[in-house]
Amino acid sequence: MPIRKATADDVPQMRALEQPSETAAHWGGREYDALFAPGAPKRVALVAVDDAAGQICGFAVARCGPGEWEIENVVAAPERRGRGVGTGLVRELLQEARKWGCGAVLLEVRASNTPALRLYEKLGFTVSGRRNGYYRDPPEDALLLRLSLSGL
Repeated sequence: MPIRKATADDVPQMRALEQPSETAAHWGGREYDALFAPGAPKRVALVAVDDAAGQICGFAVARCGPGEWEIENVVAAPERRGRGVGTGLVRELLQEARKWGCGAVLLEVRASNTPALRLYEKLGFTVSGRRNGYYRDPPEDALLLRLSLSGL
């Protein structure tokens, strides 16, 4: 499945994937618009494209800070979950981070999101902390995960 950098034209499909997902970070239009706005914080947004349909079947967004990146959102279409879409997107983000000389990649995830935790652990992330009661609807703790890229 091809993965490419997202464009502003991809935002409607990205939003359509994200909104019904229970585990995605639910962003408003302002956050999506900021992905491609001049002067906005630097981000990398990637999309996975279904070869047959030409539709976006997943996306990932990372905020690019000096020395550290934060994965802000990873979404796969429900019918594509468990088929490597999320893994492919996160691997590609990690490759981009390495190219930029990034030292570490961080993220937070719902403590109950077992599929995401397995994905991140498989890629080498480790739990570095916990934010009690971080999420709402339903209330839940966030686990903070970190992957050091130094020496990899």
